Amino acid sequence: MNIQEYFGRISYKQPHKDADLQTLTAIFQHHIQTIPFENLSMHCGEAIKLDLQSTYNKIVRKKRGGWCLEINHLLFWALQELGYDVCILGAHSYEPAENGYTAEMNHILLKVVIKGDSYIVDAGFGGAYQMWQPLMLISGKDQPQVPGIFRLMEDNGTWYFEKVKRKHYIPERGDTDFPDTPELGNIRKIYRFTLEPRHIDDFQELNTYLQVSPDNILRKKSICTLQTTNGLLALVGWTLTEMKYNYMEDMDLVNITTLTDEEVEKTLKEKFKTVLENKLVP
Repeated sequence: MNIQEYFGRISYKQPHKDADLQTLTAIFQHHIQTIPFENLSMHCGEAIKLDLQSTYNKIVRKKRGGWCLEINHLLFWALQELGYDVCILGAHSYEPAENGYTAEMNHILLKVVIKGDSYIVDAGFGGAYQMWQPLMLISGKDQPQVPGIFRLMEDNGTWYFEKVKRKHYIPERGDTDFPDTPELGNIRKIYRFTLEPRHIDDFQELNTYLQVSPDNILRKKSICTLQTTNGLLALVGWTLTEMKYNYMEDMDLVNITTLTDEEVEKTLKEKFKTVLENKLVP
């Protein structure tokens, strides 16, 4: 494994002498704009292994993406190589349908400490709830970014990650809607976590479970999302969503297209720069 090869994969060409916030932010943005959040392996009959070498080969050499366990594990390795003080944390994601957080830890994120200040770095949430910059680990402070306003709230040692929702304008329907459900207010809860350091091995069981459990969303839907310079691309099943952030004040522009089987493969190649070795069953 080689940091220069990783930089080539994420098209990062800037200097990286100092393990500072500016370098971290630049690397992070390149990472999320070139490595898709995707679970396509599961829908191509490929097993997902959690060891670093397998993840590295898949994402860096085969130019694929991965889900949070893979994407953030690779980023963890890269930041360690560059001399950052970084550790893995575990989170419980919020399930809007259940109106609560999952009982089991089902997400991985990173904490980076720079000059005594702690930051949360998570390249593996995908979709519209993907942060674009490291977040300062500070409770109750609005942290505006291009995708929206994020904030972290701390209560008795547990941290909550949330985002202020924006309206969506959907030209096909000629209307605007509110993501999720308006009666829940304008805050979207994303996940909760503690600062207890974790090891990638703590997620081996989860990695296996997610690949075999029929009821989880990742088994039910083939997903590929990628952050762009002004929004995001998301291919879920045969539905391609292209979102442009803050197209108008407090509103995102959303274009939705339904693809054929042939177009799915073509779209993955052209828009996500993803070429699969095995046949995808969306």
